[in-house]
Order: sequence, then structure tokens, then C-alpha cells
Amino acid sequence: MVALFRRPFQLKEFLVQAWFIVKVTIVPTAFVAIPFGAVIALQTGGLIKQFGAQSFTGSAAVLAVVQQAGPIATALLIAGAAGSAIAADFGARRIREELDAMMVLGIDPIQRLVVPRVLACMLVAVFLNGLVTVVGVAGGYVFNVVLQDGTPGAYVSSFSALAQLPDLYQGMIKALVFGFLAAIVASYKGMNAKGGPKGVGDAVNEAVVITFTLLFIVNFVLTAVYIQIVPPKGM
Repeated sequence: MVALFRRPFQLKEFLVQAWFIVKVTIVPTAFVAIPFGAVIALQTGGLIKQFGAQSFTGSAAVLAVVQQAGPIATALLIAGAAGSAIAADFGARRIREELDAMMVLGIDPIQRLVVPRVLACMLVAVFLNGLVTVVGVAGGYVFNVVLQDGTPGAYVSSFSALAQLPDLYQGMIKALVFGFLAAIVASYKGMNAKGGPKGVGDAVNEAVVITFTLLFIVNFVLTAVYIQIVPPKGM
């Protein structure tokens, strides 16, 4: 946070890292979003059908995708693809003593390398969350209409029954926080790798596992706080 406001800002490094993260995550994100939306639509559709409220299937599916599935799917891919790459990069720099050389030359590795990667992960996570949301909702629509004999009009018109605009803000904030956590954990583990190439591999594995664990814990906390601040619609 301190290095974020130091000048000069590494704009080129930021753009390079953002483009790299987009390249390694955008296609897997799109493919993961489809089954996420399909599973949610099938589960919620089957459950709601038992209560005779099929007209609310679209609203429930959208709520689940926007609040939970979108940010979590985005975070898992950011941590698995971008986070592992960041940890491996920093780990390799550590065992080659590049980071020590930068400090000897008076260059702060945090300001020069970590800040651009953290900001890139946060920015890309927000956009990927939007992609997951759109693809997930569209996939849920297709599966609800095709497999559950739902009507397109009822699915679309029920969006506003339970969902509300703050739900979208919550998903975006979650994606922003998850991207920050993934980049910070990966950077820390990579920059503290020890023991040669094996240490780099261990650092990558630890970064991914720790990030996954943190994501679910933080997701629970953010969801609990959001429910207290913004009560569900209709209450």
C-alpha cells in the first residue's frame, strides 16, 4: 500500500502483466462459467419447481451467479493461473538473486515488480467477473429453457424479483478483493522462496493452496457483512 503511491508508476509493467493475465485466464474463465451457470440453473430450478415457483428460477439463478459463482470462479482462475505464474516468476528471481541485485542498485522490488502485478490482478479480476456473470446467466437461461421446460419470458422477467443492483456491486467488490489476495499471496511466497528449484515449486503450490483457503474464508465474511448491510429484497 505504501509503494502504491511512490513514483514513477510502472505503467508499462502494469500493462504487460494485465495482458498476460488476460491471455492465460480469459478462455478458461469462459468455459468454466458455462457449467457454473448450468449447474446453478438446474439445481435452483429443480428446487424451486418443488415449491411451485418456477417463475422465480431466473431470479434465483442470477442471484447465485452474481453474488457467489462469478467472483469465486474468477478468483480460482486468477489464483490458479496468474497467481502461480507470479509466484514462479518471483521465486526464479529470488534463487537467481535478482531481487537482491535490484535492492543493491537502489531499486525497490515491491514498487517495481509487486505493485504492477497486484493492480493488474485486481483490474483483470473485475472484468473476468463480468465475463463469468454474463456467460453464467446466459448458460443458465439456455439450460433452464431447454432442459427444464422453462419459458424465456419468465426467466428474463423474473430478474428483478429477488436480485437488485447492490448484488452486482457486491460481486465486483469481491472480485477486486480476491484479485488483491491472490496477487499478494503469490508475490509473498515467490519472493521468499528458498532451496533452489524445488523451493520455487513449493512456493507455487503453497501460494495456490493458501489463496484458495483465504478466498473461501473472505467470501464468507464479505457475504455475511453484505447481508447485514443490504437485506435481501422483499424483507
